[in-house]
Amino acid sequence: MLKRLNIATNSQTEFINITPQVENEVKKSGVKEGVCYLYIPHTTAGITINEGADPDVKRDILNQLNNIVPFNGNYYHREGNSSAHIKSSFIGCSETLLIYNNQLILGRWQSIYFCEFDGPRNRQLIIKIA
Repeated sequence: MLKRLNIATNSQTEFINITPQVENEVKKSGVKEGVCYLYIPHTTAGITINEGADPDVKRDILNQLNNIVPFNGNYYHREGNSSAHIKSSFIGCSETLLIYNNQLILGRWQSIYFCEFDGPRNRQLIIKIA
């Protein structure tokens, strides 16, 4: 099963918890044991798994990424969004999760985040469940 989900972002940089949407697609798939592949087909966005209990964690990650890769730097890319491309490369554009008993296997504190680095935009998440 291949599914495309639309994600609307609201800020230049933000982490959006997409765990409920992904869990819903796994449930609908009926797959009892398998793999859930998540792919972001964008060069200025990414996906990561990290703590979902404390919102300060995602805020800290974004703040540090912005410190390491400032919005305005000595960049050559003419579109003016080089920092977004670099952050996307750091975070990555895919994740792989296991499915057991028709549920994602995630740690107690783990959540799945869509990472926007050049928003606000309308984005896509591609989900492959096998």
